[in-house]
Amino acid sequence: MKRNSALYVAQSALIAALYVVLTWLSSALGLWEIRFSEALCVLPYFTPAAVPGLTLGCVLANLLTGCAAWDIALGSFATLIGAFIAYKLRRRSWVWAPWPNIIANTLIVPFILMYVYMDTSRTYWGFVLYMAVSEIASAGVLGYVLLHALKRRPQLFRS
Repeated sequence: MKRNSALYVAQSALIAALYVVLTWLSSALGLWEIRFSEALCVLPYFTPAAVPGLTLGCVLANLLTGCAAWDIALGSFATLIGAFIAYKLRRRSWVWAPWPNIIANTLIVPFILMYVYMDTSRTYWGFVLYMAVSEIASAGVLGYVLLHALKRRPQLFRS
């Protein structure tokens, strides 16, 4: 089956835009621990266009919210890793959809907080626990809600 490249680009762009808007909304509400945009990490289960869409969205969101350059690079890399692995696991079970993103961010973001922002308020493992709770709430709980809503409408992602 030939992939519709215009649809692929449009889906990627829409996902990136949603990621930026949801990140901005979380920031505007002062919810630094809960990023609504992390719920979108389940989208690779539905479409490969989510991999570049989530990555680009993360880059743009971090740029627009004033993150440091290393945060933009490493945070987006964590999102890319999570999205790519989630896409590869999509045939196994929907249960795995948010977990690659949760794990990637839980392991990578603490380094960003400690070495880019020089936050010494916690140890690495303290930040890992902090990020795990945050990611499970954002990508896990909200992600599963989104996943179940979208599973009822598979026609949204047909190419």
